Amino acid sequence: MASQISESDLLHKLDIFKIQGKDKRGHKILRITGKSFPARFLSVDVLKEYLDEYIFPRLSKKPFSVLYMHTGVQRTDNFPGISALRSIYDAIPVTVKDNLQSVYFLHPGLQVDYLWEHVRRNEIELPDFVYDHDEDLEYRPMMMEYGLDSDDPHPRVYAAPAVAVDSPSASIYSMRCIS
Repeated sequence: MASQISESDLLHKLDIFKIQGKDKRGHKILRITGKSFPARFLSVDVLKEYLDEYIFPRLSKKPFSVLYMHTGVQRTDNFPGISALRSIYDAIPVTVKDNLQSVYFLHPGLQVDYLWEHVRRNEIELPDFVYDHDEDLEYRPMMMEYGLDSDDPHPRVYAAPAVAVDSPSASIYSMRCIS
C-alpha cells in the first residue's frame, strides 16, 4: 500500500523555501527555489497555509531579503503564474511585508547585477543547476539571456515574475552569480 504525501509535506521535502544566511546588509535571506516548485500539483491556498505556518512566523520580527532563483523554471512545469504570485504576495501579513528589504531575482532574463555583490557567499547554499546555468551564460550570454540559443529546439525565455512590491523600502535586483 503506497502512502500519500500531503502538499505541505511535499513543500517541506522539496526545500523550496529556506531561511538561510544573510545579505551584506546583515538581513536574513528567504531563499526560494523556483525550479523545485510543484506548480501543477499545488494549490495557492495550500501554499499560503504553508507559508503562514512555517515561514512567515520566522520573518515577522526582523528585516529580511528574498532570493528567488528563477533558474530552470518552465512555464508549463514549475511556474505558478503571475496571478498566483500576486495572490501570495497579497496574503503576506503586514508584519512580514514591513520587514522585507530586498528582493533578488537570480537568472530571470536580463542580468543587471551580481548576487555576490549583495549576498555573502559563504552564508547561502545554491544548487548546482544554478551555477551550471550561470556558466552557460558566461559562454553564450546574448543567446541564453534572450532565449535565442540556436541549438535548442525549445528556446528558453526567462522572465522575472512581475509582482509589484508595494513596500517603499524594498529594493529589487535582477542578477546572476559569477562576478
